[in-house]
Amino acid sequence: MAIRRLSEGTVNRIAAGEVVERPAAAAKELIENAIDAGATRIAVTATGGGAELLLVEDDGIGMRADDLSLAIERHATSKLPVLQGEDDLSHIVTMGFRGEALPSIGAVARLSLTSRMAASEAAEIRVDGGKVSGPMPAAFLAAGQHGTRAEVRELFYATPARLKFLKSTRSEDLAMTDMVKRLAMARPDIGFSLTLDGRRVLDLPIEPDLMDGRLPRLAKIMGRDFGDNAVTVDAMREGVQLSGHAGLPTYNRANAAMQFLFVNGRPVKDKLLVGAVRGAYADFLARDRHPALALFIDCDPAFVDVNVHPAKTEVRFRDAGLVRGLIVGALKQALAGAGQRASTTVAGAALHALRPGMGPGAGPSAFQRQSPNFQVPDFVPAAPSQFGGPVAAGSVYAREPAPLFSGNQALSVRMEAEPVPAAQPQPDLPLGVARAQLHETYVVAQTADGIVIVDQHAAHERLVYERMKTALAKGAVARQPLLIPEVVDLDPSEVTRVMGRAVELAELGLVVEEFGPDAVVVREVPAMLGKLDVKGLVRDLADDIAETGKALSLKERLEAVSGTLACHMSVRAGRRLNAEEMNALLREMEATPHSGQCNHGRPTYVELKLADIERLFGRR
Repeated sequence: MAIRRLSEGTVNRIAAGEVVERPAAAAKELIENAIDAGATRIAVTATGGGAELLLVEDDGIGMRADDLSLAIERHATSKLPVLQGEDDLSHIVTMGFRGEALPSIGAVARLSLTSRMAASEAAEIRVDGGKVSGPMPAAFLAAGQHGTRAEVRELFYATPARLKFLKSTRSEDLAMTDMVKRLAMARPDIGFSLTLDGRRVLDLPIEPDLMDGRLPRLAKIMGRDFGDNAVTVDAMREGVQLSGHAGLPTYNRANAAMQFLFVNGRPVKDKLLVGAVRGAYADFLARDRHPALALFIDCDPAFVDVNVHPAKTEVRFRDAGLVRGLIVGALKQALAGAGQRASTTVAGAALHALRPGMGPGAGPSAFQRQSPNFQVPDFVPAAPSQFGGPVAAGSVYAREPAPLFSGNQALSVRMEAEPVPAAQPQPDLPLGVARAQLHETYVVAQTADGIVIVDQHAAHERLVYERMKTALAKGAVARQPLLIPEVVDLDPSEVTRVMGRAVELAELGLVVEEFGPDAVVVREVPAMLGKLDVKGLVRDLADDIAETGKALSLKERLEAVSGTLACHMSVRAGRRLNAEEMNALLREMEATPHSGQCNHGRPTYVELKLADIERLFGRR
């Protein structure tokens, strides 16, 4: 077949397949245009998942009639700066810049643009499957109002094949909602609303300040619990600013849907950034759990390339290692600042688990229903006080079977507690004063306004792990010399990279030397790693150094082994602790960062306020 030029309409429809893959993508392009136009309020309306109708209205600066004619032409834009007579793609400061969105939408749908500037008349232009009519005079929404109204009807009617691949209306509505939320997170100074099939699903007013209004906007979108359980992230390195809010490790999710990342105000989905977040939380979460966070990277436009994909959701950094290190370091510092704090949802989950069957009018328990003659037997001391006097509060008690249990299954409940002097809890002790040990596993402490229940094994595991991490950070890694040094074949470039980090590797316990132009020899390895694949480790390190400039594989392996050792070296469940040991555990938890969760992301303690306990018993 002979080579021929494609028609303009076909070219536009092919381009539309890259830019407008679904209604949410069309809405994204229109909203970004509104943001670039300086809008303070943006209203989005959609029916049929956006395939039937998509309407985006803003109060931006608007356009004149001649601007409307240019706006629907391919690769026509007002957003690219000009440097020395050339369009400058290295300093993009706007959301859009490619000049493809409006002509692409007009090529596959019925597009109507109505716009008005403050000092001009309103004008309208229509594009129906690539056919243009107008511009023509039009009546705007209100007299004297300026801005733009973009109306898209019958999306993909001109490309039936693409229309068949659309998902259900509900799926498209969810995608639309997610997209609007992401854009709204980055701009709390803009009011957003979203109406789907006549139902208002989002109504976000303007927050008074861009930075101070960020957390309130995030809490409205991600939930109030996120606002209550997020720490502030704020760091800068070599001109790259990282800010935002990150959820506590105990406030985690089963997937990564609650992770939002932005670069210069642009929502992005970047593997480098996601990997950095995973690395920062690696010490605190199990592999199948994910943190909730919203991070904002602000940098010189020349430092990042946003012209990677037509959808503008992928970026490339000039120094990816710098960005990764900044994210990991800032997140770890912010989480360390939270100390022993655990998320408020932990207590809520505990209360929810306790509440069924309790409180006024709850009715008889399952045991009472099975035993109609059930009565609560008297408590009797199971053993005399070890101090020789009357049995004190907090001593060993047992509920013994009474004669009325004749013929029924006996109930035996035992609580063993270490007698402690009855002292008033100190308000300056966040985890209170130890009062008892339950089942030789849980420490119960009394605080100024409630109680704290600590899992002694999980808490001590975290404390031991943090001590081992501190030792690693100081370079106190024991080495194991190899009886026969291991020679690892590498590319010459990999040899150069690995040897450039030889000092850092030696601090981590791995001693390598150059062995010709295409190999290195390993003479010592970290003792704690035991038997390992030396060649595989060195090759992984070479890949890490090439990608991020750091030997992450070795650090992560050392930390993983440290976590395993900490689990085996910590106080086990079933060990009885005395009062001094219990209080020492509480005090060390208060002084140790991240002690609110174990190495796997589970909470180490649950705090119940006195008011919550009173509600359980119907006192409130």
